[in-house]
Amino acid sequence: MTTTHSEGSHDGAHVPEPAVRTPQPSGTSGTSGGAADLLPQTRRALLHRLAAGQAEGRAPSMVGGVVREGRAVWTGARSAAEEEAAHADVQYRIGSLTKTFVAVLVMRLRDEGLLRLEDPLGTHLEGTPVPDATVAQLLAHSSGLAAEARGPWWERTPGGLRPEPADLFGESPQRLPAGRRHHYSNPGYALLGALVERLRGGMPWAEVLRREVLEPLGMHRTTLRPEPPHASGWAVHPWADVLLPEPAQDTGLMGPAGQLWSTLEDLCRWAAFLVRGDQRVLDAATLAEMRTPAVPPEGAAGEGGYGLGLQLVRRGGRTLFGHSGSMPGFLAALWADAEEDVAGIVLANCTSGPVVPAIAADLTGIVIEHEPRIPEPWRPLSGPLDPELLALTGPWYWGANPHVVRLHAERALELAPLSGTGRAARFRAEEDGTWTGLDGYYAGETLRVVRDRDGAVSHLDLGTFVFTRGPYEPSAPVPGGVDPGGWRS
Repeated sequence: MTTTHSEGSHDGAHVPEPAVRTPQPSGTSGTSGGAADLLPQTRRALLHRLAAGQAEGRAPSMVGGVVREGRAVWTGARSAAEEEAAHADVQYRIGSLTKTFVAVLVMRLRDEGLLRLEDPLGTHLEGTPVPDATVAQLLAHSSGLAAEARGPWWERTPGGLRPEPADLFGESPQRLPAGRRHHYSNPGYALLGALVERLRGGMPWAEVLRREVLEPLGMHRTTLRPEPPHASGWAVHPWADVLLPEPAQDTGLMGPAGQLWSTLEDLCRWAAFLVRGDQRVLDAATLAEMRTPAVPPEGAAGEGGYGLGLQLVRRGGRTLFGHSGSMPGFLAALWADAEEDVAGIVLANCTSGPVVPAIAADLTGIVIEHEPRIPEPWRPLSGPLDPELLALTGPWYWGANPHVVRLHAERALELAPLSGTGRAARFRAEEDGTWTGLDGYYAGETLRVVRDRDGAVSHLDLGTFVFTRGPYEPSAPVPGGVDPGGWRS
């Protein structure tokens, strides 16, 4: 490839039609028409960030996009050569973004009841080097497995050098105790790919992915091997503006760790799915579970962490989820803000240079900063109102600490402290008349309404904590009792 001074770009006003027709996930309501289109100054800021990233990082080409409210609202491209023009339908290798697809396949198996996240891997895979590590630990990179496959460098060599799962590991496959800390492991995801194949009757994981995920989402340009048009992978010399071709090996059993090729257009669909869900693939609740921290970050406190197949980063006071990726000749990143319903994607065809994860995060931040999401209009609860539920709302006291209970849709409850101290949580209604905590200290704990002999509500029991209608109400069974002398002046 000969470098030239020519360059091309486009913003949201010139996006090829397929890139903005990202399908709305089923069961969701996106903004129709042009209501989600970006303002000209926002598009200009996005294009500037992408162009600066490509120029400063000396990338042969770079494409970027933004998804908002379930649809692509902007794409841009910069290229150093006319013969390899970059656009939204050019394939790039996406590296470890592949792991997000494998994680979705595993969570589908969980939701179908074919496995549990707490299952030891050896329950489903015979001969695994870490039989006691759980599925969840593999997803979250806390199994303690080695970071890389046994040599030679797996990303640059044929997968035929490692024909059997045992060939992926050296004499000490497990470098740390399982479950103790986050330790990124590429071979761990090779095992998850094998797990998918085992529980899908021997079907290759890539074929399972195509049938169960890619086809329903309309991602027809995401493939195991490159299909034209695709970008060539390059290394850029650190001290001169010259290029070196990079190999694009089929990594075989290591494929689930970073084999996939995709396009900006397809990854816009993927970003919309990761934020909103799609009942044909995974519902929104499971995806929210995947982006909940499963292990603490290895860097400074509060920097992020890792969920179940999704990286978490802190950027501009917000938590973004998604993943970065790299393979010889390629860099990729996808970061999304679930609260703002915005995602940024960047792909480049160079081994190093541009800080692609930061650029993708900046694209997301530019849209959030320039055009904050307009809240949905408030609406009253639909359907018949249960008077007994309404009677539970209002002030409650844990000892002398005031809290308030609010009623939401689908019989959900919210508990919040009124004094500035105390534990808040949301609660999901269960069929047996109890509620299950969703947040923080009370996550997984049970909230029960306790009634007296006459059927009147006596108190709330939240994981043995007693909440009463008055502070230390004498008529309620406060553990330890209430002093009979009552309150004193």
